Amino acid sequence: MSSDLQMRLILASSSPRRKDLLESAGVNFEIIPADVEEDNAGDDDPEAMVRANAELKASWVAERHVDRFVLGSDTTVHLDGRVLNKPRDWKDAKAMLRRLSGRTHVVYTGVSLQNVSSGLCETFGVRSEVTFNTLDDATIDCYFSIVNPLDKAGAYGIQEGTEIIIESYVGSHSNIMGLPIDETKAMLARHRLA
Repeated sequence: MSSDLQMRLILASSSPRRKDLLESAGVNFEIIPADVEEDNAGDDDPEAMVRANAELKASWVAERHVDRFVLGSDTTVHLDGRVLNKPRDWKDAKAMLRRLSGRTHVVYTGVSLQNVSSGLCETFGVRSEVTFNTLDDATIDCYFSIVNPLDKAGAYGIQEGTEIIIESYVGSHSNIMGLPIDETKAMLARHRLA
């Protein structure tokens, strides 16, 4: 692949999970995190919230790199009509896992690809369902000894300590991690970026 093609795509995120997913899909890109204030008021329509945040992140970077394609993404967890974004602290993280314990929730991810020069703005959302095991405080503490919940929507990640907290899931595994890679790669392929 030419260096020109390698440098066409920017990931507007510092998420190590999104970086790993894109790399594992063989996509060439560089990382320039967006410096934006995300909208976290998505209780009524979480998919619209993550789509808007993905567009906001992609737009912020794309406006500064007008000839480049920029990929933005945002993920949230939704339960009982409320979004669970990244926890404020460890106490908040523990409260989130208690709330998710023994329940099924929905994970929404929004993905946006933008290019200022061509006027491209393509955005989509993906949802998956996750059912948690019943968790007591000792189990939550055990999980937190393995996983740092503070940088994860809903205070958990499906890729580590899965058997401790997750009973089952329906839908895209990579969506639950923070980037639905099959759908993202298909979008990138349409624009000859993958």
